[in-house]
Amino acid sequence: MELVWQELASEVGDLAALVRIVLRLSLAAILGSLVGLEREHAGQAAGWRTHILVTMAAAIFVIGIAESGGNSADLSRVMQGVATGIGFVGAGTIIKLTDGARVKGLATAASVWLSASVGVAIGAGRIWLPIVGAAFGWFTLSWLRVAERRVVGDDPFHDA
Repeated sequence: MELVWQELASEVGDLAALVRIVLRLSLAAILGSLVGLEREHAGQAAGWRTHILVTMAAAIFVIGIAESGGNSADLSRVMQGVATGIGFVGAGTIIKLTDGARVKGLATAASVWLSASVGVAIGAGRIWLPIVGAAFGWFTLSWLRVAERRVVGDDPFHDA
């Protein structure tokens, strides 16, 4: 049992590192919730839990490299991998409808990508950039949807 505790203690380093990780992952969960709850409310397939998981996973990828002594080139590669990989996840939310050029799910795909970028920024130690980005994303998805419906109309095939 002593060996287990030594291994766990060696990974954390010190209490300050543990607190930093917990705070970053908590912020990731909160900001992922902000965007995810809006998508859940809109009835989209990628909703609350998906956005929380995407945001936290992206943060974990970056925190993992940063906390293990990675350099800026390592962090850059991880960030590029997250951006590319999450693009494939977002692509899975996009559906081309049979009636012409109509596509559904683009806003949800973009929101998943936004959530990943928020997680990456949090993992990199940024606080205000992800907060402002998530807030702007939420505003775009919720309040601009109301304005868009007034301009475009209530089209059932238009991405919510």
